[in-house]
Amino acid sequence: MQPHTFAQTGTTGGVSIEDLGPRIPIYTPDFVIDPLRRYHEMRDQYGALVPVELASGLDATLVIDYRTAIGILNDSEHFSADPRAWQQTVPETQRRKWDVYTMMEWRSNSLRSNGKEHDRYREATTAGLAGINQYALQQLVERTAGAAVNTFCRDGGADLLGQYCGPVAFGVVTTILGCTPELAARLGAASAALFDGRDTDTVNQMFDEALRELTRNKRAAPGDDVASRLVEHPARLDDDEMVQQLLTIVSAAIEVPQNLIANTLLLLLSERERFTASTASGLPPSTSAAIDETLFINTPMANYCITYPRQPRRIENVWLPAGQRVGSVWLPANQPVVTSMAAINDSPEINTGHYLGNRSHMAYGSGPHACPNPARVMARLMAEGAIDELLDRLPDLHLTVDPTELAWRPGPFHRALTELPVIFPKSRPLPIHV
Repeated sequence: MQPHTFAQTGTTGGVSIEDLGPRIPIYTPDFVIDPLRRYHEMRDQYGALVPVELASGLDATLVIDYRTAIGILNDSEHFSADPRAWQQTVPETQRRKWDVYTMMEWRSNSLRSNGKEHDRYREATTAGLAGINQYALQQLVERTAGAAVNTFCRDGGADLLGQYCGPVAFGVVTTILGCTPELAARLGAASAALFDGRDTDTVNQMFDEALRELTRNKRAAPGDDVASRLVEHPARLDDDEMVQQLLTIVSAAIEVPQNLIANTLLLLLSERERFTASTASGLPPSTSAAIDETLFINTPMANYCITYPRQPRRIENVWLPAGQRVGSVWLPANQPVVTSMAAINDSPEINTGHYLGNRSHMAYGSGPHACPNPARVMARLMAEGAIDELLDRLPDLHLTVDPTELAWRPGPFHRALTELPVIFPKSRPLPIHV
């Protein structure tokens, strides 16, 4: 296949994304039952670019081809991360109907900015996360995970998603931010409202009030935490900008690690013999291997990395249906273009079946808006520590249902279970070393 190129704007040549076929809703409960099968069907029917709906009436293009995605995500000249031109086309009454609008609207952060503003926000956020001591983070994860296990170890059963994965991710993130227990509780309620699709105004107000208070606290008395490093960064973020950088960290650093922990535990518990055998044979620890595999087959963010064509764009040298021929497709200006990390990770050109140590997946995106390296390191340390602590404390964990019977939260962006029920021999709580 030839490398992808982007033609000059115009009106001739190629097929419109609208003409490839009917739009596929990727937000429904039906879609999340078996998304990999649906991505395979998309590839056969549409090729590299798929007309989809992110919510009822919310049109977008889903990119399911690796090289096409890399080309788009690294072409800031023609594809903007700033959604405001798109937002101007959406009536206010319609915005309130879309649960996902909160996760797409413009904010003064690096995800939704271009150029110098993007660089300024990203440098501040990256520096704030890079200041985390990894050894201290490992200890924090172990303490938080141990305390979570102590809340249910006497019961002989638990929902690991609600009683373990979520509380561990939440506890670690609010601690490294520098939150008081009261502020942490308020942020937890706001984060749950965001991903559960509460209305935009309510979610924004909940986050705004809590994060402004955190900002005021750190301006008055900075410490060794992420919020303080953001306050003191040379970018000189004002209060509005502080809120948005902190919101980016909170929403990503809780939801993504929580789902990475849960999805990896699902893999380990579903295929215990395979991972136990790998460890016994002298290969690297099963936790590391399972995380690598999960980032390919059940990545926590399935579809995201949203961009918007600044003008109508013709994407050349992409696979099209009808004999897998190569052609070109027109994308309309200012309509969301979403990268499917899940579909790309499962494509033949990326997924070789060898996962251990393989970093070719798209789980963290690509280009200037990809997940910063300190955030990737933090997510992995949280997942490894939480999983190891749980399995060390409760080694005889078993799922209470067949993995195929587990339910997944509907929505176009995440890959998240609704629960992860397990049973185990009852045990006594163990001391937590501070």
